[in-house]
Amino acid sequence: MTIVAVFNQKGGVGKTTTALNLSAALTRRNQNTVGIDLDPQSQFGSILGVSAYSGDDSIFSLFQRNRPLREIIQQSACGVGIISSHTELSKVDALYGKGYNAINKLNIALQSVKSMNKHWIIDCCPLVGVLSLNAIFACDGIIVPISADYLSFKGAIQIKKTLTALERVLKRPVASRYLLTRFDSRRRMARDVMLMAEKEFGVNVCRTYISESVSLAESPMQNKTIFEYAPDSRGAKEYDALLDEFLTTRFLSEIV
Repeated sequence: MTIVAVFNQKGGVGKTTTALNLSAALTRRNQNTVGIDLDPQSQFGSILGVSAYSGDDSIFSLFQRNRPLREIIQQSACGVGIISSHTELSKVDALYGKGYNAINKLNIALQSVKSMNKHWIIDCCPLVGVLSLNAIFACDGIIVPISADYLSFKGAIQIKKTLTALERVLKRPVASRYLLTRFDSRRRMARDVMLMAEKEFGVNVCRTYISESVSLAESPMQNKTIFEYAPDSRGAKEYDALLDEFLTTRFLSEIV
């Protein structure tokens, strides 16, 4: 079982796009994969046509009444299992506080389903709060998408600082990979951000970049992954290459 969170403190960086298409890439290779939508905006599940009609049918029920994860997994048409979000999830910080029990709840729930032998991809909300901390406490590694702009890069630096500060609490380092998204080599800003990322994050910067792509932008409108919408597109090839990179470097472990 591998648990990966996709997180940046800035929105609009390709976070959900990456969680969605990495999950789809795994599923296409017969790797059992479940996506957990920890963002109250609920885009991950809704793009794949899977929605929760009440908070109790969503990940919110884990926080509300410790509902087992097995009970709230829904299957999407593309084969990715989905644990949906709901607007009620935005109440978690106010209702349950930021104590250890609140931020460790997802970790405990995931450890109890180890026998399911699945990959779990967590789409985080772009805020450091109970929800994102749950993802960090639960995950084996974090993917930080950085769209090729300065503010996205600054958000990634803040995440690096957060992870460093949490190491003493977690009693382990959290593996991190920094993924350049919406990358256009013709733009000087994109090249500058790439160089800054390589200087700041070193070998943890992914060798695979996700290019600016019309098909990647259009696919959510059609409620499809990039592999369903434009299987021969650059975006599909790049997310496939990203998965190859993660498997080769053992950031993701292949389930046989």
